[in-house]
Amino acid sequence: MGFVITIDGPAASGKSSVSRGLAKLFSIPWVSTGAFYRGLAYVAIQTNVNLEDKEALTELAMSNVWKVVMAQEKTQVWFKDQDVTDFIFKEDVGNVASKISHYPEVRSSLLDHQRQCAFMERGLVAEGRDCGTVVFPQAEVKVYLTASSEHRAQRRAQELGLDQKELAVQQKQRDEQDSTRKVAPLQVPKDALVVDTTQMSLNDAIDQIYQFAKEKIG
Repeated sequence: MGFVITIDGPAASGKSSVSRGLAKLFSIPWVSTGAFYRGLAYVAIQTNVNLEDKEALTELAMSNVWKVVMAQEKTQVWFKDQDVTDFIFKEDVGNVASKISHYPEVRSSLLDHQRQCAFMERGLVAEGRDCGTVVFPQAEVKVYLTASSEHRAQRRAQELGLDQKELAVQQKQRDEQDSTRKVAPLQVPKDALVVDTTQMSLNDAIDQIYQFAKEKIG
């Protein structure tokens, strides 16, 4: 397994953009571990699986009817041989993903698939909610991105073309769910570099983390 850089943080804190830029600088792939949960949520919705049925969700997580694929621009989700990546970023899918991610059985069933991404290349940038705390606790470089609630809602609203106030309410609810869940809650990993992107440009954030990572990796 090559070196691993983890980027954790709440929704719309800039994790994907920073991870993509960082991966390009190191010439290594990146993966969004959240895509596994969003992908499962999307497939569960499409197949009418009971979202309260942990066993059915776990079976679906292990099914070959869908898969996650690392790509340069975004982590892709394929369902029945079709690229459904664009659909997993809808807010209703995100809300379901947050819900089912509370189930220990579901998290356990996806964990090996997430970790396997690090064995495919000489290095990996992994972004999500628990990359540095649970998925890759031994990662050489750990980063936690954050930003003000208003800034994050504004950023996501611009990306999706949705109402900022409505998104702010949804994000607050999701942040609370992710931070208080019993299994793998959203938190700052030990020894992580904390970067507040509220008043920072994307390039500045990437540069700061790149310099930090270079020192750590050697």
